Amino acid sequence: MNSDTPANPLEMLAYMISQQIENDSVVYVGTGLPMVAAILARKTHAPNITMVYESGGQDPILGDMPWSVGCPLTWRKSAVLMEMAYSFGQSFNGYVDMAFLGFAQVDMYGNVNTHHIGNDLTNPKARLTGSGGNNDLSSLTEKMVLVGLQTPERFPEKVDFITSVGHLEGGNTRQEAGLIGKGPVAVISQWGIYDFEPETKRMRVKTLTPGIPFEIAEQTTGFELLKPEGEIPESPMITEEALHILRTSVDPNGVFTTMPS
Repeated sequence: MNSDTPANPLEMLAYMISQQIENDSVVYVGTGLPMVAAILARKTHAPNITMVYESGGQDPILGDMPWSVGCPLTWRKSAVLMEMAYSFGQSFNGYVDMAFLGFAQVDMYGNVNTHHIGNDLTNPKARLTGSGGNNDLSSLTEKMVLVGLQTPERFPEKVDFITSVGHLEGGNTRQEAGLIGKGPVAVISQWGIYDFEPETKRMRVKTLTPGIPFEIAEQTTGFELLKPEGEIPESPMITEEALHILRTSVDPNGVFTTMPS
């Protein structure tokens, strides 16, 4: 892609996700934009992260963009290859600092549905992929970042099915259920970045994409969206340097960052 072309929404999302990753942290990497974001973070502001893949690859030496977490490139010169159960066990034993999840639905408390759409379990409107390892990560990882497109249907007041736990019913209900870790700490969509109010654990605007007013985010959310006092900061926009690295070194073939036609 021409480096003079402005960043598309997928490239912007990948950059915003990458900015959640701190240097020297252990990151559980999933297929798609989280994979792009983790590699971008390593090539920019977080060179010392350890990348853990669901299929068992531990911190492989970077090569071409893997096509999924099961791609052999996720094992490239890895120090250790684990079975998947041991890979999830890393989260339970406190070795993973952050993981990412996509969603079909996410509610005001960060509970995620990737199971089915509709209230009738035996006759749903749509049957989805289910959990895979998502519930393991949401229940056990220290911090979760949720990533997806924002519409009222995708951001309902209550998900149709809790596939992966967030803050359950808010407050201390996650801890009372015996789950470890902080749960979801951020939700990233095309409109901005959201966090969770510390006491109620309700979703709250943290930053908004430049040019997007609060009213747009509010209208595309199926529940009352909290906002901080005062002016809402703008989400960080991708730099020219980061965009160049993304296009030439991270995902040069646009495997996950090409907009569908």
